[in-house]
Amino acid sequence: MPHQQFSVAVVGGGLIGLITAARLATLPNALSNSIALIAAATPGEDKRTTAVMMPAIDMLKEIGVWDLCQNESEALTTMRLVDGSDRLIRAPLSDFKAAELGLDAFGYNIPNAVLSSAINDVIAQSDTVTPIATQVKAAEHFSDHMDLHLENGETISTKLGVAADGRNSLMREAAGISTRRWSYPQTALVLNFAHDLPHAGVSTEFHTSTGPFTQVPLPGTKASPDRSSLVWVIQPQTASELLMHDLPYLNQLIEEKLQSCLGKVRIEAIPQAFPLSGMMADKFASNRCILVGESGHVFPPIGAQGFNLGQRDVEAFVSLAEPVLASGGDPGEAALLSRYNLARQSDIRSRSGAVDLLNRSLLTDFLPVQALRSLGLMSLANVGPLRRLMMRQGVGIPLPFAPASLLERGRAAADRW
Repeated sequence: MPHQQFSVAVVGGGLIGLITAARLATLPNALSNSIALIAAATPGEDKRTTAVMMPAIDMLKEIGVWDLCQNESEALTTMRLVDGSDRLIRAPLSDFKAAELGLDAFGYNIPNAVLSSAINDVIAQSDTVTPIATQVKAAEHFSDHMDLHLENGETISTKLGVAADGRNSLMREAAGISTRRWSYPQTALVLNFAHDLPHAGVSTEFHTSTGPFTQVPLPGTKASPDRSSLVWVIQPQTASELLMHDLPYLNQLIEEKLQSCLGKVRIEAIPQAFPLSGMMADKFASNRCILVGESGHVFPPIGAQGFNLGQRDVEAFVSLAEPVLASGGDPGEAALLSRYNLARQSDIRSRSGAVDLLNRSLLTDFLPVQALRSLGLMSLANVGPLRRLMMRQGVGIPLPFAPASLLERGRAAADRW
């Protein structure tokens, strides 16, 4: 029995996998290609939120998702860093304002359940994307295609597999891509809460000796007009102990940690806990497979970088694949994979390294490291050009002086490889 054939098979139903499938469906030649979205239904509701920076918001607009979730999103107009530690050397409070870059907002905070529902609604209207509600059991590589053997007993063929199946990616392992992994002595508590005072679009990241304590604005409701989400990074033992307390106790504790800047706090549901770890793939494409999102890189939730780095994976892949698909070419060809791997190296490795370094600097008691961290944050607060440069980097806006020819030269080098 012949296998069902696709141009591209996206494996994974998280936000990055959904966005990849929806973005591919917007290409002008979409109807001449076929896209499989292989993703089993996930149990339970994801109560987390995602801070989506403006370049990713632009992609949501392009794929028709933004109008479906805009009313349940909240603008992030100011990013505030507060040294909440009790150490000898402390950094000054620093405010980073989107208006300084000529933006109304750095981005928007969106509940994951809202965002995934909106993308699924768009995909459901597509004539190009075929959702397959199962998982990949094994992948078999050939010279001109790959076969994906599914848990439901079916087998499909595809020219290219997009691994969006997370940090324990089966697709990555099947492609023979190795990884480097590390762990942190930290757990993240994630929750949403209502508060008495308005957040005014300000997201506040307290840097503590156990990790960041980050409040991010959420849209209000009739019952709770002022709301925020929280990612609280602490030691695993402390996280376990806190989860044993009742909500009134946690409300009081969070208010104190926020220095009462939002007034009284009311947690909406029992917090969720996620151990922190890191992972980096040795390369980001091989054997008719490319990695996007957490299949290629994982790091702590600092500075709203994780999802937005994955979004740039998707955009880089689509920009490279579009001319190949338009000409009826092979999206799994070695030249395209080499270009993608080269194009993502600098962004992924520099961003991951910076987040890892900042997180470890919070955990150390070594005075010279504390001094360097404080000096760096003080420079960002007081040196305008440096502050604007770092804000552009944080949002993911291309630097104005970056020579466009570098990418073309990189692509040419990748082709020679």
